[in-house]
Amino acid sequence: MSSRKRIVIVAKKEIIEFIRDWRTIVALVLIPLLLFPLLFIAFPIVMQNEAAEMDEKTVDVLVQSDDIETYLVEEIENQSALVFVEPMPLNLSTLSDSGNNTEQLRDLQYDAILRIELRNDTWYYAILHLSTSEQSNEARGRILEVLVQWEEDLTSQRIESAGLDVSSTLNPVQWDGPILSADVATKGEQAGMLLSLFIPFVLAIWTASAAVQPAIDMTVGERERGTLESLLSLPLSRTELLLGKWLAVVSITGVGVTLQIGGLLFGIAYLASDFIDVPSLSIGAILLLGLAIGFYGTMIVALYLALAMRSKSVKEAGSVLTPITLAMIMPILLTQFINLDDVEMFWFGVPFVNVLLGLRELLLNRIIVEHVLVWVLVSSMMCILTVRYAAKQFHREDIITTKS
Repeated sequence: MSSRKRIVIVAKKEIIEFIRDWRTIVALVLIPLLLFPLLFIAFPIVMQNEAAEMDEKTVDVLVQSDDIETYLVEEIENQSALVFVEPMPLNLSTLSDSGNNTEQLRDLQYDAILRIELRNDTWYYAILHLSTSEQSNEARGRILEVLVQWEEDLTSQRIESAGLDVSSTLNPVQWDGPILSADVATKGEQAGMLLSLFIPFVLAIWTASAAVQPAIDMTVGERERGTLESLLSLPLSRTELLLGKWLAVVSITGVGVTLQIGGLLFGIAYLASDFIDVPSLSIGAILLLGLAIGFYGTMIVALYLALAMRSKSVKEAGSVLTPITLAMIMPILLTQFINLDDVEMFWFGVPFVNVLLGLRELLLNRIIVEHVLVWVLVSSMMCILTVRYAAKQFHREDIITTKS
């Protein structure tokens, strides 16, 4: 039997053992497949329902003024508001001074208090509200909407009374034509830009998190169950054992990542199908994307297998790999904030960061030879180092030591 067949047999055995529990199937298939569609579909529905419910609420507004116009009160009432009017309080340093009205807002007697005063030809106002109350924020928003429109009307009236044109006076500099038509980027390029912000993030997070459990189960988990000795008694080398387990973890993680990205793309298409198109990628960019994903998966899985094999128990392995998984957030966040138009070359020499940057560039269909050469070379070296480190752990004699 060839070495390749032995590696495949080990991989099949590990995959079958790992997915034999229906809960594993749920975690591996259903959760990544449904997570983003549920987020993209359920959140807008909930937000729309909450916004509609808030719009239907009647808010209580207290207007404090000695100069308020009836027209303005009626406009506020038209915003589903119950308006109460009283004179302006005395001894206020400014209209924003809460004075004795603090408790009225905290006790929800009123949702907002509008103070407005005419000084010479200028109206001054302040809106007191409780920022920790959604209904108070809603009342403030409705009042501001009325005041903004009122200000526009007053401004237009004063400009017209001076014999000037309202449009050219208020907007002396104007855009000519549709704004979107000035963007020379195609829809495919725009889709690539959008996906370059999501795909590397999802790929990195899910790969780092999805590989933890199978890596632990197939190494120190087998040691605790006492099945690793029987596996080592088979006619295969330690390297073949490592490669078989590596292939199994990569396969399991790859399925999860693929379903996660598929769910993300479905969610984006569901919300933005009118303006998001298929990314415009060349054959070279697609091939390099596959290479970058392969590099990232190889490094992560080999590192996790090595650290899990070094651990003395499943609990210890979890304690080691969990902070490492959290630490992977750092290169992911760095990648999101690096400007690709003026990126320094040294970033492509930083392990893990370079692969994610490469993914972002490739999703924009940018193949910059110098960048590609650097991240391919550095990632190749990192893959060799992590695999050799994992192989070293699998060649230790004490890995057959169990707690049984």
